[in-house]
Amino acid sequence: MFFINLRALIKIQTEVDIFDKFRKNRGALGQYQEQADGYFMFPKLEGEIGPRMKFMGKEVLNWSLNNYLGLANDPEIRKVDADAAAQYGLAYPMGARIMSGQTTMHEKFEQMAAEFVGKEAAYLLNYGYQGMVSIIDCLAGRHDVIVYDSQSHACIMDGLRMVLAKRFVYPHNDMAGFEKQLQHAEKVVAETGGGILVITEGVFGMAGDLGALDKIVPFKKKYKFRLLVDDAHGIGTMGKTGAGTGEHFGVQDQIDVYFGTFAKSFAGIGGFVAGEKDVISYLRFNLRSQIYAKSLPMAMTIGAIKRLEMIKTHPELREKLWTIARALQSGFREAGFDIGKTQSPVTPVYFKGGVAQTTHLIKDLRKNYGIFCSVVIYPVVPKGVIMLRIIPTAAHTMEDVKYTVQSFKEVKKKLETGAYPSDQIADFNN
Repeated sequence: MFFINLRALIKIQTEVDIFDKFRKNRGALGQYQEQADGYFMFPKLEGEIGPRMKFMGKEVLNWSLNNYLGLANDPEIRKVDADAAAQYGLAYPMGARIMSGQTTMHEKFEQMAAEFVGKEAAYLLNYGYQGMVSIIDCLAGRHDVIVYDSQSHACIMDGLRMVLAKRFVYPHNDMAGFEKQLQHAEKVVAETGGGILVITEGVFGMAGDLGALDKIVPFKKKYKFRLLVDDAHGIGTMGKTGAGTGEHFGVQDQIDVYFGTFAKSFAGIGGFVAGEKDVISYLRFNLRSQIYAKSLPMAMTIGAIKRLEMIKTHPELREKLWTIARALQSGFREAGFDIGKTQSPVTPVYFKGGVAQTTHLIKDLRKNYGIFCSVVIYPVVPKGVIMLRIIPTAAHTMEDVKYTVQSFKEVKKKLETGAYPSDQIADFNN
């Protein structure tokens, strides 16, 4: 009887509600939800997508959209979107593509995308994030090894969590560290009989620097591996034709699996993966995020076709984007700002300060200067670092650039002279 009661006592003491941990620990960002929700996090931007939108009823100069080429509100794009939605609605085709969701328009986009990025075949995905997670899971098995960049996007990290393959991480763009991990990988596959998959990004979306594709590719002569590149921020913005970071470096043909999304330059939803015909065929029949999920709706598929046509036939949009991006980055550098090592339109601006100071700075920018941009704090960046992330677009103007640089000079001076309290989170209700 004593042992039975003891076991019952232990059971009572160890049983917990699975939700208890959410109330005790809200996570790195969730800890600020009372002070930040609705203003610093989950803010509501309203109005037509573009450089001028409304935030809390006031017009702001918006630098927080991935609408690189300004396609979101392009009249031709809007008409195609509207006509397709009117003709097909948002339900057609119903079902996953492998079952009942295949259409000639899906196939048309795939043919166009493969040709655009210089690959044998492509496969249209309903979402980019889930697509990448599923691609990694599909390509690497328990006998394989994955070598990946330490600053890879969350979709890559989530994909890595799913696989049984052994994983080796190398310091960001560090080629000595990269080769060291390749050597470790070779030893493993020599025993398991598997292969090596290298994963990196074309453009790293926070810092704006490029994956070292031009340095990674030469290692193929010494080590046997396949290269998967997530070029979410590179497709449409990088390279002579906008075909991506591989084109920029002249190594597009050495990228074995190319991944692009529609959430950036395409100003839409979805994505695609491209590569050798046999590889893409395998993915079509094995990608769980596509086999067990609804096909990309026809309206969005037709919209993607139009967007790709615009990217191919309107190079002036990319040229305008880069004109704005270069002017913005030059202006910041000349004003003494630290914008890191960006080589893309993504423009991070770094300050030194704590979380409380960050909230006052952002409130000042939005309320008094009418500038809206994204703010990044710890744990995305180190403690004591504030990063304001600016995304220039083809829709911005040189006047927008000049005003923003001047405004940043003023808030930087305020930060350095102690105008923003370091011991109290800003109250955005006042």
